[in-house]
Amino acid sequence: MTEVEDQMTFDVFNNCGYNKNLRSLAGNLRRNMTKSESCLWKYALKAKQLKGYQFRRQRPVLNYIADFICKELMLIIEVDGITHDVEVSSAKDKKREEELSRAGFKVIRFTDEEVLINMAGVITAIEKNIETIEASTPSIPRRRGTGKANNDGRVN
Repeated sequence: MTEVEDQMTFDVFNNCGYNKNLRSLAGNLRRNMTKSESCLWKYALKAKQLKGYQFRRQRPVLNYIADFICKELMLIIEVDGITHDVEVSSAKDKKREEELSRAGFKVIRFTDEEVLINMAGVITAIEKNIETIEASTPSIPRRRGTGKANNDGRVN
Protein backbone atom coordinates (compact mmCIF):
# COMPACT_ATOMS: atom_id res chain seq x y z
CA MET A 1 0.00 0.00 0.00
CA THR A 2 1.29 3.46 -0.84
CA GLU A 3 1.50 6.26 1.73
CA VAL A 4 -1.51 7.97 0.13
CA GLU A 5 -3.57 4.75 0.34
CA ASP A 6 -2.48 4.27 3.98
CA GLN A 7 -3.60 7.81 4.81
CA MET A 8 -6.90 7.32 2.96
CA THR A 9 -7.56 4.10 4.89
CA PHE A 10 -6.70 5.84 8.17
CA ASP A 11 -9.02 8.75 7.35
CA VAL A 12 -11.87 6.52 6.24
CA PHE A 13 -11.86 4.50 9.41
CA ASN A 14 -11.40 7.47 11.72
CA ASN A 15 -13.78 10.00 10.19
CA CYS A 16 -15.23 8.28 7.15
CA GLY A 17 -12.85 9.99 4.76
CA TYR A 18 -14.03 13.51 5.70
CA ASN A 19 -12.37 16.04 3.39
CA LYS A 20 -12.22 19.42 5.13
CA ASN A 21 -11.08 21.07 1.88
CA LEU A 22 -14.59 20.56 0.48
CA ARG A 23 -16.38 21.95 3.57
CA SER A 24 -17.46 25.29 2.08
CA LEU A 25 -18.70 23.69 -1.15
CA ALA A 26 -20.65 21.12 0.88
CA GLY A 27 -22.22 23.91 2.95
CA ASN A 28 -23.31 25.65 -0.23
CA LEU A 29 -24.84 22.43 -1.54
CA ARG A 30 -26.68 21.92 1.78
CA ARG A 31 -28.21 25.38 1.47
CA ASN A 32 -29.21 24.73 -2.16
CA MET A 33 -30.44 21.13 -2.25
CA THR A 34 -32.56 19.95 -5.15
CA LYS A 35 -36.26 19.30 -4.62
CA SER A 36 -35.76 15.53 -4.59
CA GLU A 37 -32.84 15.78 -2.13
CA SER A 38 -34.92 18.01 0.15
CA CYS A 39 -37.85 15.58 0.05
CA LEU A 40 -35.68 12.55 0.81
CA TRP A 41 -34.05 14.44 3.67
CA LYS A 42 -37.31 15.71 5.16
CA TYR A 43 -39.43 12.58 4.78
CA ALA A 44 -36.91 9.78 5.29
CA LEU A 45 -33.43 10.62 6.55
CA LYS A 46 -33.60 13.63 8.87
CA ALA A 47 -33.60 13.18 12.67
CA LYS A 48 -32.88 9.42 12.66
CA GLN A 49 -36.23 8.64 11.01
CA LEU A 50 -34.86 5.64 9.13
CA LYS A 51 -34.30 2.71 11.50
CA GLY A 52 -32.76 5.09 14.05
CA TYR A 53 -29.60 5.78 12.05
CA GLN A 54 -28.14 9.26 11.73
CA PHE A 55 -27.65 10.49 8.19
CA ARG A 56 -25.75 13.61 7.21
CA ARG A 57 -26.43 15.56 4.05
CA GLN A 58 -23.93 16.89 1.52
CA ARG A 59 -20.96 15.42 3.37
CA PRO A 60 -17.39 15.66 1.99
CA VAL A 61 -16.03 12.12 1.55
CA LEU A 62 -12.62 11.50 -0.01
CA ASN A 63 -12.60 13.82 -3.06
CA TYR A 64 -16.38 13.90 -3.41
CA ILE A 65 -19.45 15.26 -1.73
CA ALA A 66 -21.98 12.55 -0.92
CA ASP A 67 -25.62 13.60 -1.06
CA PHE A 68 -26.34 11.62 2.13
CA ILE A 69 -24.13 9.46 4.33
CA CYS A 70 -24.61 7.28 7.36
CA LYS A 71 -21.15 6.95 8.90
CA GLU A 72 -22.18 4.12 11.20
CA LEU A 73 -23.30 1.96 8.26
CA MET A 74 -20.71 3.27 5.78
CA LEU A 75 -23.72 3.89 3.50
CA ILE A 76 -23.92 6.64 0.90
CA ILE A 77 -27.15 7.57 -0.84
CA GLU A 78 -26.96 9.51 -4.09
CA VAL A 79 -29.87 11.24 -5.81
CA ASP A 80 -29.14 11.68 -9.51
CA GLY A 81 -30.65 14.45 -11.58
CA ILE A 82 -31.00 14.55 -15.33
CA THR A 83 -27.33 15.52 -15.84
CA HIS A 84 -26.29 12.04 -14.62
CA ASP A 85 -27.82 10.52 -17.76
CA VAL A 86 -25.09 12.05 -19.92
CA GLU A 87 -22.39 9.54 -20.84
CA VAL A 88 -19.56 11.68 -19.38
CA SER A 89 -21.39 12.04 -16.07
CA SER A 90 -22.17 8.34 -15.99
CA ALA A 91 -18.47 7.52 -16.37
CA LYS A 92 -17.58 9.94 -13.56
CA ASP A 93 -20.31 8.45 -11.35
CA LYS A 94 -18.95 4.96 -11.98
CA LYS A 95 -15.39 6.01 -11.09
CA ARG A 96 -16.63 7.80 -7.97
CA GLU A 97 -18.66 4.78 -6.90
CA GLU A 98 -15.67 2.45 -7.41
CA GLU A 99 -13.39 4.68 -5.28
CA LEU A 100 -15.98 4.96 -2.52
CA SER A 101 -16.55 1.18 -2.61
CA ARG A 102 -12.80 0.56 -2.32
CA ALA A 103 -12.83 2.80 0.77
CA GLY A 104 -15.51 0.57 2.31
CA PHE A 105 -18.70 2.46 1.47
CA LYS A 106 -21.89 0.96 0.06
CA VAL A 107 -23.34 3.39 -2.50
CA ILE A 108 -26.97 3.30 -3.58
CA ARG A 109 -28.46 5.57 -6.22
CA PHE A 110 -31.91 6.86 -6.99
CA THR A 111 -33.10 9.23 -9.71
CA ASP A 112 -34.87 12.50 -8.92
CA GLU A 113 -37.98 10.99 -10.47
CA GLU A 114 -37.90 7.91 -8.22
CA VAL A 115 -37.68 10.06 -5.10
CA LEU A 116 -40.42 12.46 -6.15
CA ILE A 117 -42.86 9.88 -7.53
CA ASN A 118 -42.19 6.80 -5.40
CA MET A 119 -40.91 7.91 -1.98
CA ALA A 120 -42.32 4.78 -0.29
CA GLY A 121 -40.41 2.54 -2.71
CA VAL A 122 -37.20 4.50 -2.17
CA ILE A 123 -37.57 4.22 1.62
CA THR A 124 -38.21 0.48 1.32
CA ALA A 125 -35.10 0.06 -0.85
CA ILE A 126 -32.96 1.98 1.66
CA GLU A 127 -34.37 -0.09 4.55
CA LYS A 128 -33.53 -3.32 2.72
CA ASN A 129 -29.97 -2.09 2.15
CA ILE A 130 -29.67 -1.22 5.84
CA GLU A 131 -30.92 -4.68 6.83
CA THR A 132 -28.37 -6.28 4.50
CA ILE A 133 -25.57 -4.20 6.03
CA GLU A 134 -26.75 -5.00 9.57
CA ALA A 135 -26.87 -8.73 8.78
CA SER A 136 -23.37 -8.74 7.28
CA THR A 137 -21.78 -6.52 9.93
CA PRO A 138 -22.30 -7.97 13.42
CA SER A 139 -20.41 -5.09 15.08
CA ILE A 140 -23.19 -2.62 14.18
CA PRO A 141 -25.63 -2.42 17.09
CA ARG A 142 -29.19 -3.10 15.98
CA ARG A 143 -31.41 -0.04 16.21
CA ARG A 144 -34.89 0.01 17.62
CA GLY A 145 -37.73 1.81 15.94
CA THR A 146 -38.89 5.20 17.10
CA GLY A 147 -42.32 3.82 17.99
CA LYS A 148 -44.13 4.73 21.18
CA ALA A 149 -44.06 2.52 24.25
CA ASN A 150 -46.92 0.07 24.90
CA ASN A 151 -48.77 0.01 28.22
CA ASP A 152 -46.24 -2.55 29.46
CA GLY A 153 -43.33 -0.21 28.59
CA ARG A 154 -42.12 -2.11 25.51
CA VAL A 155 -41.37 -0.15 22.36
CA ASN A 156 -43.18 -1.13 19.13
